[in-house]
Amino acid sequence: MDGIEHRTVSVNGINMHLAEKGAGPTVLLLHGFPQLWYTWRHQIHGLAARGYRAVAPDLRGFGDTDAPPSSASYTVYHIVGDLIALIDLLGQDQEPGAAESDFACVGAEKIFKIAFTYRHSGPLIVPKDGFVAWPDKELNLPSWISEADVRYYAEKFNKTGFTGGLNYYRALNLNWELTAPWDGFQVQVPTKFIVGDLDLTYHTLGAKEYIHSDEFKKDVPFLEDVIVMEGVAHFINEEKPDEITDHIFSFFQKFN
Repeated sequence: MDGIEHRTVSVNGINMHLAEKGAGPTVLLLHGFPQLWYTWRHQIHGLAARGYRAVAPDLRGFGDTDAPPSSASYTVYHIVGDLIALIDLLGQDQEPGAAESDFACVGAEKIFKIAFTYRHSGPLIVPKDGFVAWPDKELNLPSWISEADVRYYAEKFNKTGFTGGLNYYRALNLNWELTAPWDGFQVQVPTKFIVGDLDLTYHTLGAKEYIHSDEFKKDVPFLEDVIVMEGVAHFINEEKPDEITDHIFSFFQKFN
């Protein structure tokens, strides 16, 4: 995409692909499963235009970043290690956090990190001919998805054979064991939570009740805002890109 620069850096024993644009305080944008840096393309442009340096990596196992073959290489410690090393490489101050659903919105004087939690359940079925099989018939795509977007994701996921995504799931039990000492740990950083009202995960397993309860505030004592976007489903940063950029920008303005 115009103006977005790409490079590969060495962090924590792997080669990581970055997409970045802009100058100023750094916003580190972390994708979820099954995505890539590309999911943040709109926010990269929007935040760069507002005076930020937007950086979006492909996490380990995805896109053009290395995909170690062993599932034991996909624990939260590996992911956090990758990102701390990346922050050091970018020359920014840092504060502790954790990746994707384990990473919270972190505000610091020079570095701001934000992640939207994507949770998935049920068995994972991978087509024999790749993660995305391109059909002969016309696709029924939502208005916010273009055929070019689907082709981009298909190319990247089929390139790696989906190794990384599967290994994140295979490492779930190991992660539960490794993070047991932090059971009940509070997220001690300023946080803004955003979800779409049509997101199935918002209506699953008591999630909606928890999000609007005192328990959420207890677990995240510096929770500043809960935003429920109307008419939006799971991939909010692509479905409503301008609104999400506005939400990120307004959140970070508090720390300038």
